[in-house]
Amino acid sequence: MLLPKKGNFTKALIDYFHKIYLHVGPRTLHSLINQKYWIISARSVIRSRFSKCLQCFKATPTSLQPIMGNLPKFRLQDIHTFHTVGVDAGGPFYTKESNRRNAKISKSYLLLFVCFSTRAVHAEVLSALTTECFFAAFDRFTARRGLCHTVVSDNGKNFVSAGKQLAEINQFYKQNTDEISTCFNNRRVNWKYNPPTGSHFGGMYESGIKSAKQMLKRVIGTRSLSFEELSTLFARVEAVLNSRPLSSISSDPSEYEALTPGHFLVGRELLAVPEYDLSDEPIHGLTRWQLVQQASQRFWKLWKNDYLHTLQQRQKWLSKCRNLNVGELVLIHSDAPPLQWSLGRVTELHPGPDGVVRVVKVRTQNGEYTRPVVKLSPLPMELDSD
Repeated sequence: MLLPKKGNFTKALIDYFHKIYLHVGPRTLHSLINQKYWIISARSVIRSRFSKCLQCFKATPTSLQPIMGNLPKFRLQDIHTFHTVGVDAGGPFYTKESNRRNAKISKSYLLLFVCFSTRAVHAEVLSALTTECFFAAFDRFTARRGLCHTVVSDNGKNFVSAGKQLAEINQFYKQNTDEISTCFNNRRVNWKYNPPTGSHFGGMYESGIKSAKQMLKRVIGTRSLSFEELSTLFARVEAVLNSRPLSSISSDPSEYEALTPGHFLVGRELLAVPEYDLSDEPIHGLTRWQLVQQASQRFWKLWKNDYLHTLQQRQKWLSKCRNLNVGELVLIHSDAPPLQWSLGRVTELHPGPDGVVRVVKVRTQNGEYTRPVVKLSPLPMELDSD
């Protein structure tokens, strides 16, 4: 029997065969239907109906991949180091109280601050993943590197609590003293959080944590270090990460020096060979301080000319996809098997500056959650009604 490509009977027939033969694949379904019926352009229509099957979609769900967004402004500005930072924690690493044989062993963690403009890093040791320990490490960071303007972090409980406490401190100063409020507002820290489960939103500091943990695991292994030994090792890892090349300083083939984050911190690589004392050499037209300023300005010029354009290269998420709509039913990704993923409905959209929706708010039977679009799979029944 010859059947047209478009028609309600053709769709119902394909759905019937697909269901009674236990949701077989498109090729097997095509061969089974061809035994009694011949559908014009059967391959395309079978694949179309196969993609609308709700049971098959739940078994192998697919998510939307929005196009990669534009870089934020603070990634492209030649502002001072650690003006805008991302912070993340890694570990645990095991530390012992002393070098005696039966010393008590506890867990310690790595807290990494990454500058978004120069990729410079600052490492601190956390004795516990608590808000108090995080604030102590943050105080040490600001005492050495200066107060930053914006901090970006994940939605960890200790990070969220620290951000709320900073907001409460800001409000306290605003309500009490005008002079203190003016001084503190000039130095206040803006705290921004990435959406839950959206680790790709913080790719810069996530990659920094990955690089640091790889070096630490190779050096430490299964040993337990003292707190001082772990702090020293973290400082060495920080120096290594700050000596990674960003771009070449000169096009001269006889020069091998590269621009690194250390140049923005101390004016040279942190692991560079000790230099000769050239303070007695005559300087034509420049004082020592002017020479240091010139070197710093040269680093920023190289950063603009040789490194900045590399940030515009996009390796993935190159094609556009549709935006989710309010009211759509979606599957929420989790660590459970796909058939056990919870079902939710989109209640609110959070579009970016370019109008692309990458974060939405979803309501389920257990509550309302904020999730990135890549962690959601819209059901095909909604697509069919568009």
